[in-house]
Amino acid sequence: MTHQDRNTVTAAPAPWTDRPVEVGLVGAGPWARAMHARVLAAGPETRLTAVWARRTEAARETAAPYAAHVAAGFEELLDHCEAVAFAVPPAVQAELAPLAAKRGKALLLEKPLGPDLAAARRVADAVTEAGVVSQLVLTKRYHPSTRDFLAAARTFEAAGARSCYLHGAFLGGDFATGWRLEHGALLDLGPHLLDLLDASVGPITGIRATGDPRRWVELTCEHENGAVSQASLSGSVAVPRALTRVELFGPEHPLVYDTAGIDHEECWPVLRHDFATAVRTGTPTAVDARRGLYLQDLIDRATRG
Repeated sequence: MTHQDRNTVTAAPAPWTDRPVEVGLVGAGPWARAMHARVLAAGPETRLTAVWARRTEAARETAAPYAAHVAAGFEELLDHCEAVAFAVPPAVQAELAPLAAKRGKALLLEKPLGPDLAAARRVADAVTEAGVVSQLVLTKRYHPSTRDFLAAARTFEAAGARSCYLHGAFLGGDFATGWRLEHGALLDLGPHLLDLLDASVGPITGIRATGDPRRWVELTCEHENGAVSQASLSGSVAVPRALTRVELFGPEHPLVYDTAGIDHEECWPVLRHDFATAVRTGTPTAVDARRGLYLQDLIDRATRG
């Protein structure tokens, strides 16, 4: 049966009554403008207080619609916020996130944590040492239908699973950026799909990859409960829309998750509310820097065979 058949309904976030979390944004590219700045400024749980980017004019354009401060440097940004959101390439995030953690700032982190496992570990270790709240922007995790699917999967006895995350963004456009074209779909899309497989089927204990991450890569995962799953990843195929699908198979009818009909705008209020709640209560989130390190370790293991 599908997750809709389970009649699982995710409750809406409770009304926000605390003061907004003041967030500084690092980055001023397309994703920073389209998601981070807009969502953080929308509130009521957060307020965009400052923007810093290595291109000052881009930072100014990103900050202007929300009357946010344009910081002249990273340290100045930290002086104007209590939490930092990153919308920069993995290598830049891995360089700056530990510095923000040492200053006691909560972190809203992009995936992957870093360009490689060692860099990701430095970020996760810095978060642990500083004792700050961290949260990953694993977008789909914040959609109500994803949470319904994961809730249904907890009682589903999966023998195996197949999944895919496919799009054509690497073929051209705003997201055909240097690090994505260099590392390909495994580092960019892999964290999303591996997170869903690990959360729905069970902890991944073995993983191997075949193919070229810059064209098409296929993952085989072995899970703690004995199940086996497959994951197909590509950012270089011409499809009408991005395809993200997870199918669990077992003694019951298949349990299916498909993003074809979801509105990603529904993710942002949940993400914002979860982050602000974690910051105000000091409670770790389920998808934090340690989760990011775990996912990056899986990717590293897949590339090493």
